[in-house]
Parts: sequence; structure tokens; C-alpha cells
Amino acid sequence: MSGMTAVSPIPRSTSPVLTAALAILAIAAATIAGAWYFQLVLGLQPCPMCLEQRYAYYLAIPLAALTALATGQNAPRGLLIGGLAILALATFANAVFGAYHAGVEWKFWPGPADCTGPVGNLGSAGSLLDRLDTVKVVMCDEVQWSFLGISLAGYNALISLLMAAIAALGIARSVRQS
Repeated sequence: MSGMTAVSPIPRSTSPVLTAALAILAIAAATIAGAWYFQLVLGLQPCPMCLEQRYAYYLAIPLAALTALATGQNAPRGLLIGGLAILALATFANAVFGAYHAGVEWKFWPGPADCTGPVGNLGSAGSLLDRLDTVKVVMCDEVQWSFLGISLAGYNALISLLMAAIAALGIARSVRQS
């Protein structure tokens, strides 16, 4: 060969746990950044159910990062799979919650009484105008933004389901690899 070197193939030993954890970390970070962008830049205020759906991301981001770091430190395989299992359960539960919220928005079923339906007591008539100037009630059963007929809650359900599938796939591949 005239000065050419062979390119070695990508090692087959790439950890499926590391791949899954980094993918979940990237997706969760991008999603929560998008939620903050809609809230802080575009002024779209989240309803109480929207805020609760963020909890799974606040768990997934540091847990995925710790799982990825633990993979690099050769942590016990059971611990790594446990990290992915928690990620799979948390994100799957969030997908179910997001689907429930989307159903509430589209009036498929009733939502929690504290953030759906008509606005309750706003106080005395004298203070009503003052309160309307300062209070912005965001109802959980109103679609504030949608794209292709899917609301933000619907996209949350899809994204969370994707992360759960990635975690499950990482577990399955890790078990097969051993």
C-alpha cells in the first residue's frame, strides 16, 4: 500500500447504557430548554399540569448524566441498568401524564378541578378589577399552542415515550451484550 493506512472500525464494545443515557440527557435538556423558551421568551405561561410534567425532566437530566458518568467509571452493571430502569419508568409515567393532559385539553375527559372548568371565586367586586390586572389564570383544559394538531402536552407525551423507549432499548442491549 502506498502510504495509506487502514481505518479501524468503530469498536463493538460501545456501551448501550452510555449511548442511551447520553441520548436521554440530550433529549431531556433540549425539551426543558424548549419549555423555558416558550415560557420566558414567548411569554406562554404554563398551567399547573404543565409544570408538573417538568418534574420528570428535572429527574431525567441529572440521572442520565450520573448514569453516563458511572458508565465511564466502570460502575457495576446492575447499577447502570438500575439507572436506566428508573429513567424508563419516570419518562413512561410522564408520557402517560402528558397523554392525560392532552386529553383534558381536547375535552376527552375531565381534568383536575383546581385547574379546569370555569374560574371560581375571584373575591369581592371591588377588588376584582385589581386582581384581573395582576392575576393570569392558566387553565389546564385550554390548548395554548399546537402544531400539526398536537398540543405541547401531546408533544411532551411523545417525547417522554421516546425517552422511555431509548432507556428500555439500552437495558435490552446491555443485557444481550453480556
